[in-house]
Amino acid sequence: MTETASKPQPGGLRGTLRSDLLAAVAVVAFALLLGASDGFSRLWDAQGDNDSLLRLVEVRDLLAGQGWFDPFQYRMGPEGGFAMHWSRLVDAPIAAIVRAAGWAAGSRELGEEVARVLWPSLLLGVGTFLLVRAARVSYGPEAAFPATVVGALALVSIGVFQPGAIDHHNVQLVLTLGMGLGLLSASFGAGVLAGACAALTLAIGMETLPYVAVGGAIAAGLFLVRGEHERGTAAGFGLGFAAVAAAAFVATIPPSRWGQPACDAYSVAQASVAVLAGLGLAAIAALGKSADTIGRRLVALGLLGAAVALLLILAFPHCLSDPYAGLDPRLRRLWLDGVTEAQPVFEIAAKDPAMLMTWYATPLLGLLVLAVPVLRDGLRRADAIVGALLLAAFLVSVWQVRGAVFAVALATVPLSGWIARRRAAAAHSPSRGGTLALAAAWILSFNAVWSAAGDRLFAPSLPPDAGTDSAGACYRSHDYAALTALPAATVLSVSNLGSAILAWTPHRALAGSYHRNVEGNLAALDMLMAATAEAELRIRANRVGIVAVCPGNSETRLLAEAAPDGLLAALARGDVPSWLEPIGGGPALRLYRVRPD
Repeated sequence: MTETASKPQPGGLRGTLRSDLLAAVAVVAFALLLGASDGFSRLWDAQGDNDSLLRLVEVRDLLAGQGWFDPFQYRMGPEGGFAMHWSRLVDAPIAAIVRAAGWAAGSRELGEEVARVLWPSLLLGVGTFLLVRAARVSYGPEAAFPATVVGALALVSIGVFQPGAIDHHNVQLVLTLGMGLGLLSASFGAGVLAGACAALTLAIGMETLPYVAVGGAIAAGLFLVRGEHERGTAAGFGLGFAAVAAAAFVATIPPSRWGQPACDAYSVAQASVAVLAGLGLAAIAALGKSADTIGRRLVALGLLGAAVALLLILAFPHCLSDPYAGLDPRLRRLWLDGVTEAQPVFEIAAKDPAMLMTWYATPLLGLLVLAVPVLRDGLRRADAIVGALLLAAFLVSVWQVRGAVFAVALATVPLSGWIARRRAAAAHSPSRGGTLALAAAWILSFNAVWSAAGDRLFAPSLPPDAGTDSAGACYRSHDYAALTALPAATVLSVSNLGSAILAWTPHRALAGSYHRNVEGNLAALDMLMAATAEAELRIRANRVGIVAVCPGNSETRLLAEAAPDGLLAALARGDVPSWLEPIGGGPALRLYRVRPD
């Protein structure tokens, strides 16, 4: 493995810091103008982004006085609510912006709107900066401009940085990019940054566990193969990972729950493994002559791996299984199997082949672009790091399409290097073929090009209602105006509407698209899919006051087809039982009050 073979940077990497920051600011300005062109419509049209709506609810709860260590969502699910698995580490900065902007504007509502625009925009700027720096470190100064253009359009196209997107996925992506840049930069300080980013993204959510594991494997693997050259990076990564993992545990978990492991959220299980692995890696890197041969390093790292594995197997064996293994079969069939981001690639290919080109083309191209020079010239350090992270993201996306968000972003780095090499070749030996090759590199590196091609090739074969049409799917705030005006009650609806009911009305929702709300979601299914007489008994037993039906929502269609004789199917057809009173609602959302006994 060779060093990162990039050309010298004019003025050094620090000398280019200002230009890279200015590039990131320009990208943020472009995104804000893009959002302003449609009046920041995502602030009132969630387009199915339930997570961002529920995050807004959690921020409001925190500002209203709900405890920092209190994870419960009291307005969703059964009586008393249920414990959410999300981290307050994301709530805190958003809440700070809401409070500061609300104080300055004299309006909490305006403060929320500012936060919902500013927070994802700041993250977009940081993400762009990290991609540009990673491309510059990996492939030289010529890769910085392609990374700015290709990276900016990739980050904008994946949707997690749009105004209104305040869930945790954008934060985790930025932290993963920070981990990658820290590993690429090859120093003790950069290693600390990489380890800290890895620990933070893990503390925010378990979705990034594969990338964190690969990041740790990269730090350990580089030290194993290159020894003294990687001692600082390995030691820094281990110390940063262990320290921040421990700090996040103390900061987000109350002492009363320190001994309670959880597999779907940050807990003693993840924190103890992280601290052991991080301190162990740092200690091995600090051994000096005791680890001066590859054999000794292999033994030491092998012992550390065995210790981590034993801790997992003996203390937390239940966390080694499928996280959804215990999910009720009905919820798996009628809810999880319909969640697009949780679908494997073969399901996406069958249901929406256009999505294959949107999410998988540039990551595959990025892997190919990485592989060709490796086969020709051997493996460089930068290619090993970028390739490992990109491959991990691609494999995750094969399992669940949500990983494609990370894969599309990470693919920007090798694709920028490819464009830089084509530019250099075209400048060195001008020719028609060189110009065409450069143009092809630019065009093929844009994720939007593949997305448009997929739509053109495959979209006509899809049914006209296959997408999420907000006009009829009840994803817009004004769809809930009539419901907002009613006295607070428990609302029965499909799970797709749960977060919107909490965010845009004073009511509580029985169902919501979250795997911990098992009791509420099963109760809602039992009511909506039962015959009207049985549904009445269940609804009264659960003290439901309002039934909300959205005929245009995909989940409504799914449940109505699964239970054509059930309550939901009857209401979607317009057959209203005598114990329900129609109370209007609007063209998208129909409302029914449960009549008194």
